[in-house]
Amino acid sequence: MIQDIAILLLAAVLVVPLSRLAGLGAVPGFLVAGVIVGPSALALIDNVSAISQLAELGVVLLLFVIGIELRPARLWLMRRLVFGLGLLQVVVTGAVISAVAYFGFDLPFRTAVLVGPALALSSTAFALQLLSEQKMLHSEYGRTSLAVLLFQDLAVVPLLALVPLLATPNLTIGANIVIALAEAGAILLLVIVGGRYLLQPIFYRIANAGSAEVFTALAVLLVLGSALLTEHIGMSMAMGAFIAGLLIADSPFRHQVVAEIHSFRGLLLGLFFMSMGMFLDVGEFLARPWTIIGLLLALVVTKMLVLWGLTLVFGLRQKAGAAVALLLSQSGEFGLVLFSYTHQAELMSTGLFQQLLLVVVLSMLVTPPLASLAQRLVRSAESVGQISTVAPTPAPVVLAGFGRVGRRIGEILTMAGRAYVAIDNDSALVKRERENGHNVFFGDAGRLEVLRAAGVADAAVVIVTLDDFEATENLIASLSHIAPGIRILARGHDANQCRKLRTLGASLAVSEDFEASLELARAALVRDEGDTEAAEALIRSVREANYAEIGRRESEVRS
Repeated sequence: MIQDIAILLLAAVLVVPLSRLAGLGAVPGFLVAGVIVGPSALALIDNVSAISQLAELGVVLLLFVIGIELRPARLWLMRRLVFGLGLLQVVVTGAVISAVAYFGFDLPFRTAVLVGPALALSSTAFALQLLSEQKMLHSEYGRTSLAVLLFQDLAVVPLLALVPLLATPNLTIGANIVIALAEAGAILLLVIVGGRYLLQPIFYRIANAGSAEVFTALAVLLVLGSALLTEHIGMSMAMGAFIAGLLIADSPFRHQVVAEIHSFRGLLLGLFFMSMGMFLDVGEFLARPWTIIGLLLALVVTKMLVLWGLTLVFGLRQKAGAAVALLLSQSGEFGLVLFSYTHQAELMSTGLFQQLLLVVVLSMLVTPPLASLAQRLVRSAESVGQISTVAPTPAPVVLAGFGRVGRRIGEILTMAGRAYVAIDNDSALVKRERENGHNVFFGDAGRLEVLRAAGVADAAVVIVTLDDFEATENLIASLSHIAPGIRILARGHDANQCRKLRTLGASLAVSEDFEASLELARAALVRDEGDTEAAEALIRSVREANYAEIGRRESEVRS
């Protein structure tokens, strides 16, 4: 097993960067890497089933993170598009594909019922990555695409519940659907009760203990325990992980939990996609290439036409609607997950499973040129005034640390009407401040992974107020590397620390000692001389001279 994992990691290290350079993204790269080392190519790995069992943990963690992201407040803000356009897209597209599969290809009805909705789902990770690269997330086209993707993620819940039910021969299709919806309702009830009254108090107690290792263990236990519980009662492990994610979706601990499992999820999810690639039979494509290409074209065209028509009904202009349809015309990772479960439940033959895997993989590979065409459509419509660019809401300020300094900054931002997200590792403080209505979350603000989970990539400004100077140094260096354009404001204890922070990438570093001396000097001058304006002018000139000197020394160091 260790040798097989080493081979898979080597293949990923070699192939995935090339896939990213080609503009295809990470998911197709993992799939191609799996094909290369699998039985249909180099055959470096024979024990595919054992690898796939380990890789299923990647799906479990993916569903956990999806559950965390589906916060009720977020869904409610976009409810018209999410529960209107998104619902119709999944239902109409799924019904059309299921009807074609049943009447045109003579698939069993139980299989067709799953194939249609599974192919109707697009790749959330892939589409959001492309929208981010295009800087279109805040456009009409981007917000509409996001709304559809949010509902597709939500639709995974009843579909996962439907697979084991359809495998039960003594239940009718109608009964299966009713039971699946009832299970979804029970899950929502469990989320409301369990998250509020059971899980959050446990997290508070563990956070108060101050042990990062125990907190990590609790996060992993939450995911795996929920997955095993749902598997024990006849549902999928992924369903249990999704429930666990929903349980803490509105919890102040969600950013820290996501950071704790981030590395596990990325690695194991990559293994899942590589295991799908190893299952892929290249010989199936070589034997019937035109059949596979025909199925691919039918899928892409069907999804495009259905979604384009629905966007027009919901008031989008033609080019914006066409752009949304082009971007979401592929099938995605959840299609792979559902087909894998369907095949394991013996609701799908191996031949059909291979054909569907090929269609999904090829649909991902053709997505980048389709997304590029979508971007050109939107740009051309904007240039002639057919689409008005939606102004994004002001990006929030991220406060790394919410102690005395952070709280004062938060109060000032609130008075100025600016939104902020604060991270602090004092659970008692977090609880108190959240009860006072402040947007504060538990987490180690010195860890880049926690700030990533809090949305630092979309922030306008990051203000670092940590007491730990070494953690401040490391954080600023990491932030300036991953987001060179972001404005970083930092707190230093003295002038030397401030100079070092500016060298590492901080836009501004304020010395506590220096600013305290200025305030004391101002108070003394105003008291003794009584000339407030002259005192303010003198203090301002000293401050400007000091920071100019810091800037000059930074330039000398760089040169």
